[in-house]
Amino acid sequence: MKTVTMLGDVLRSLVHKPVTRLYPFERHEPPERLRGQLDWDPTNCTGCGLCVKDCPAEAIEIITVNKAEKRFVMRYHLDRCLFCGQCVKSCRRKCLTQSGDHWELAALTEDPFTLYYGNEEDVETARTGADDTHTEASGTG
Repeated sequence: MKTVTMLGDVLRSLVHKPVTRLYPFERHEPPERLRGQLDWDPTNCTGCGLCVKDCPAEAIEIITVNKAEKRFVMRYHLDRCLFCGQCVKSCRRKCLTQSGDHWELAALTEDPFTLYYGNEEDVETARTGADDTHTEASGTG
C-alpha cells in the first residue's frame, strides 16, 4: 500500500513544476520589516553606551577616540548579532537602524563579520589600538 502511494507521488512530481525557487538566480524582495545588518550614524552619537548595555549578544562595542570632540567608533560583531533590534530601540538619539536591504550575510571566513563604523582615521586608530582609545565594555561581567 505504501509503495503505491509513493509511486503516485513520484509520477505527480514528474508532471508538475517544482515549487522551490532558484534562489541565487531569481532574487525576491525581502519582507518590509526584515531586521538585517546594523547601520550606525555617528553624527548624533554621544557615546552613552546604552546600545552596548542592552545588546544581549554583546555584538556592539563603542570605542572612544576623543570624548571631548565626540569621536567614536562602533565595532559591530555581525556573527554574534541576534538581529533582535534591542539596540535600535534603546538608542535615544536614533543613531542605529537595521537595514532591510543587507541580509545576505554568508561568508567563508570570519573576517567580514567584524565591522567598524566611523570616520576612516578614527577606525584606523581603533584597529591599531592606540593608547588614547578606550572601549566601553558590555554591561555583563
